[in-house]
Amino acid sequence: MTGERSFDVIIVGGSYAGLSAAMALGRALRKVLIIDSGKPCNRQTPHSHNFLTQDGKTPAEIAQIGKEQVLKYSTVSFHTGLATAGSKTADGFEITTAEGETFAGRKLIFATGINDIPPAIEGFAACWGISVIHCPYCHGYEVKAEKTGILANGDMAFDFSKLIFNWTKDLTIFTNGPSTLQAAQLEKLASHHINVVEKEIKAIAHQEGYLRELVFADGTTFPLKALYARIGFTQHCPVPEQLGCELTEQGYLKVDAMYKTSLPGVYACGDNTSMMRSVANAVASGTFAGAVANKDLVEETF
Repeated sequence: MTGERSFDVIIVGGSYAGLSAAMALGRALRKVLIIDSGKPCNRQTPHSHNFLTQDGKTPAEIAQIGKEQVLKYSTVSFHTGLATAGSKTADGFEITTAEGETFAGRKLIFATGINDIPPAIEGFAACWGISVIHCPYCHGYEVKAEKTGILANGDMAFDFSKLIFNWTKDLTIFTNGPSTLQAAQLEKLASHHINVVEKEIKAIAHQEGYLRELVFADGTTFPLKALYARIGFTQHCPVPEQLGCELTEQGYLKVDAMYKTSLPGVYACGDNTSMMRSVANAVASGTFAGAVANKDLVEETF
């Protein structure tokens, strides 16, 4: 493959984790290609929080600033495309995009995030990341002391309620069907005036993503300002699994403390590896993964 399509490191995913890995590698004088499809999972979130110096900025603004800064390093380049296949080669790896373009890299970093799987509740997807939220550290301050719900059941609902109770005391758990909470858990919740509603949720009434009320299957409603939810997900990119990278029981890419996957020469960082979904965590893990990839290249060539 020609030098124009050969790189020290290919980074799949060009949001916060991928850009941070690219900056570390660019500053290490590595030839880097970032491949990104332009569809970050937080694209409809209005503001990002809990990231020092960037608190309150839009996710797109943070990503754009990051991209501009990273591309100032002459050895880093950016390719808009969707990575759809990968293979091991004698010299490293090849990545192929949906357009049929192929690029070679000695190392791979996957910073590809995850795909959320919203429940079949009308209005849920439109509110996701705006008023139906996943993380109190990212969004809790903005809805502190407001009328708030938790969409969960069983142990997850109980543990999540303990956390969210720190931000608001006006809290209700919605199990969206029969509760699986234990008697002792219900007693503890009641002692904190946290009610449990077992009605099936039909829809979320909202105004441009901002929640107004839950609509139940029986026609009744419940006014809310915010709803926390833990929902299922899949890996955004199938290529790591195609290559043989292992997943954890929860479905994240399995990495060690150095952000190395189970496949030598392949690293992963950001939301695809951790339940700590925040811009700050993505940036930190990307920087670390980029530095580790560079260190491994040094060890191989010195």
